Formats: sequence, C-alpha cells, structure tokens
Amino acid sequence: MIKKTLLLLFLIQFHNILWSQSDLSGSDNTRVVLLGTGNPNPSPNQSGCSIAIVVGNTPYIVDFGPGLIRKAAQLSPRYGGNIPALDIKNIKRAFLTHLHSDHTTGYPDLILTPWVMGRDEPLEVYGPEGVNEMTYHILKAYDNDIKYRLYGDEPANNQGWRVNSHEFFEEGVIYSDSLVKVEAFPVTHGNWPNAWGFRFTTPNKVIVISGDTSPSENVIKYSKDADILIHEVYSKKGFDTKNDFWKTYHSRNHTSTFELAEIASKAKPKLVVLYHILFWGATDEDLLKEISQKYSGKVIVGKDLDVF
Repeated sequence: MIKKTLLLLFLIQFHNILWSQSDLSGSDNTRVVLLGTGNPNPSPNQSGCSIAIVVGNTPYIVDFGPGLIRKAAQLSPRYGGNIPALDIKNIKRAFLTHLHSDHTTGYPDLILTPWVMGRDEPLEVYGPEGVNEMTYHILKAYDNDIKYRLYGDEPANNQGWRVNSHEFFEEGVIYSDSLVKVEAFPVTHGNWPNAWGFRFTTPNKVIVISGDTSPSENVIKYSKDADILIHEVYSKKGFDTKNDFWKTYHSRNHTSTFELAEIASKAKPKLVVLYHILFWGATDEDLLKEISQKYSGKVIVGKDLDVF
C-alpha cells in the first residue's frame, strides 16, 4: 500500500512538472518563474527566495534572495533560455515581502547587474518600512563602483543604477499598471514587525505569494480560488525530530505541511507550489504525502527554474 501511494505521488508530481513546462513555449500571457526556492541554509540546490511574475514581456520580481539574477539570466535567450522578458536589462520592477537577509542579499545584484547589462532607467522597488534605508546604504556601499562605471574606462548610463524605493504601510493595492495589480497583506512571521504576502492579478491569472509566515487567515482570504498559491513550508516529519526550542521557533515563524494542507483546503487554489522549503531530511515524496493526508488538490514541490 505504501509503495502504491508513493508511486501515485511520483506520477502526480511528474505530470505536474510536464504540465508546467508545456506552458512555457510561446506563451504571451502570464508565467510564474521560481528563481529560488531556498531558505537561510546555503543549499547548493536552492538559490535564495525569489520569484518572477512574467506578464507578456514584462517581469515583476518578488524577493531578492542570493542568486536571483543569474537564475533569471539562465532562462533568457542570451544564455540558452526561452524567456526574452528575463533578459537582465528588462528587470525594472521588484517587490519585497520583508527584510530578512535570505530575501535581500541579492538586492545589490538586482540594482547593479541589470544596469551594467544595459538597463537605462531606475529600478522601482516596493517594500515594507526599512526598504528605503536599506536601499540608501547599498548605494552608498557601491558608490566607488558606480562612479567608476560612470566616469572611468567603461562609461555607463547615469540612470540604470538609480532606485526609486517605495515603502508601503497598509494592506491593499500597492502597485498597478496596464498588466498587473499588486495587493499586499500582512502575515505573521514570529515577532518580525513587517512581513507581507502579495496577490498579483494579471489579465488571465491570480497568483498569491505567502512570504514567510506561520498559518495566516490573510493568506486564506487572498488565496480564495486563486490560480496559483506559492507558499512556504516545512516538513512535519522533520519538525518532529527537533528539540523544543526549535519547535517553538518554527511553529511561530513558519508553516508545516499539515498546516498548509488546511490552508489550501479552505482557500481552494487551482495549484499549490511549495517554496522556501525546509526539508530537514524529508524527500519531495514525503512532503507530498504529508500534505495529501489533509488536502487532495494539486501540489508541486517547487524547484529552482520551474516555470508555470
């Protein structure tokens, strides 16, 4: 019985991967790209948390974990990929769920590398309180580099290094244009004071990103009947091996497979994608099996460079 269950879970996962990849070629609508599915642990197989919502030829970046620019470049035609929107100079709009380091250590790369590669207008960044100060200090830290590129032997344009950072403080719409509406909603991430999730509404899809959070009623509210819910998760099997201190910490800051199953059962998204994954020795099949005990909908264990 166990072997049959594992085989079924494998076939579901394999079918879901094929389905996600089939939507890649020639699409001019909405695509979701996992640039990084990791956490603070330096997993060689997971870059830091980052997602690209690509609408037509316009990319919108969510979170700036380490490695995001090189992952985006990998999917661009310059490096053999087939998503022209992820040509690095096209990255001009970005959103931040919170200021933890595993979501922000790629920020200097996000500012500077697209400029070096030809971005000729300021980066627009939307984030919680503190993002303005972080932006100021990053630019100060790279002041000599910026001056050399502007006035040294390899002159660059004088706009692409600049950043217009916008802080938001309240739940609701924080950005909109002709392609997308972005709503922010607060989530509970331990005692971190400003942690947020996002709901992206495009012409043909609704995508919700949980950010780092323990089980949240706001995630359920904003994910009702969404096309894709991208949610952080940790293995319940791995959690049970932790000592009391770490059990308390993770239960206050993050969401288990069992808890996510309950969230998904209430929200009923068409697809759940796992990211910011804490495996703790569990396998993909373990995660899917744990969730399937309380939720029968479609679930995918997110991998870096997955496209939906």
